[in-house]
Amino acid sequence: MLKTRIAVLVSGGGTNLQALIDAQKAGKNPCGEIVLVLSDNPNAYALTRAQSAGIATAVVHKKACASQAEFEQKMKEELEKSNIDFIILAGFMCILSAAFTAAYPERIINVHPSLIPSFCGKGFYGLKVHEAALEYGVKVTGATVHFVNEIPDGGKILLQKAVDILPEDTPQTLQKRVMQQAEWLILPQAAALVSKTIQEEKYGHLSK
Repeated sequence: MLKTRIAVLVSGGGTNLQALIDAQKAGKNPCGEIVLVLSDNPNAYALTRAQSAGIATAVVHKKACASQAEFEQKMKEELEKSNIDFIILAGFMCILSAAFTAAYPERIINVHPSLIPSFCGKGFYGLKVHEAALEYGVKVTGATVHFVNEIPDGGKILLQKAVDILPEDTPQTLQKRVMQQAEWLILPQAAALVSKTIQEEKYGHLSK
């Protein structure tokens, strides 16, 4: 049976990528396979994680590109070389243009460290999300996996998981707990859901 071919886009340490790799190794995404890890940062530790797992890697260094259009064109070329069906953003720190996201309708997902529509959109990333949640005084936060469109954090929601905020929380402790209790669980779950949908749509007639 042919599997949905997945690319994971990364910029940093790759903890969410590791969660996806671990889930794949455990057989939790039977319909999909990560075949490429693509980074905008040549020094991203996520590339090392991919190589350790035997996954092909590529780098399109954004700073070496003259424009967003050139950067995205080079990324598309890498994705096409690997016949990618589905893209997962896992700590990818670049905003994608409407032209790029429109080329992959409901074929790109992202995990955001809050319960969208709270603490999301332009400027809300990394620790800033958790700082905002603590400053506002909410008692519950969490993570959301959503489809990616031209609006930052604006695509259709796939999965959410709530995480309690504790009185002694700092942005750093909250970030770690949201990753462990929400992001690392729902991102692989969403990857499996979308992989199954794509496999049925694209390869269903071949797998019967």
